[in-house]
Amino acid sequence: MRFLRVAAFGAAIAGALSASAGSVAADPSVVLGAGSGIVFDNNSGCSLTAIGHDSAGRLVGLTAGHCAPTGSRVGSEQAIKSGVIGTVAFSDDGDYLDFAVLQLDASKVVPVRTIGQTTVAGIGEPPAAGATVCSDGRTSGRSCGVVWGELEGTSINQYCSQPGDSGGPVVVGDRLVGMNQGRLTGLGPIDFDVPCTNGANPIHSPAYFQPIGVILDVINRAGGVGAGFQPL
Repeated sequence: MRFLRVAAFGAAIAGALSASAGSVAADPSVVLGAGSGIVFDNNSGCSLTAIGHDSAGRLVGLTAGHCAPTGSRVGSEQAIKSGVIGTVAFSDDGDYLDFAVLQLDASKVVPVRTIGQTTVAGIGEPPAAGATVCSDGRTSGRSCGVVWGELEGTSINQYCSQPGDSGGPVVVGDRLVGMNQGRLTGLGPIDFDVPCTNGANPIHSPAYFQPIGVILDVINRAGGVGAGFQPL
């Protein structure tokens, strides 16, 4: 399981989402940036890859496609009572490149470049084997690890990834280079899965990410919400 099942969040957001149709007023102080925790009305919790604007000026976020299907409503983990802050404009449901595009409500969301220790100020090139990348997620927080190489189009590395971290940013410095999508399990004839205990412990199953340039290219070619996406 790559996303986190969050029944408590699901119940909370369900109530907030219902209320938002009536009495919940717009809250322009829902701060979101790369690594922020986001929740959906299918009771899953994931992490935001990046936030910015598309070529039409819409406020847009990215996350992993297996987090929620197209049409799902989005909430902020840290501001559940603010209700709906956006919708999933498109999700490939994890069946292709594993990405989703979120159309966010600019009247509620304050987009920021920096959350915690992670800043996204632009797009970077895919890192080569031997490079060090860092990721940030709502479960594990920030951790870094060496890139081992590629496997079936994804980049394998040694940062920490646990359920709920899916969709988190992968950065080199302040350049976004990828989207965290989970950790590898079931390698070889023996089911191999060593969960990460914390970001400081390097002994765990490798994680993997999709290069962000590949995802953005598909979004741009499809057109619509997210096309021309640029981080803040």
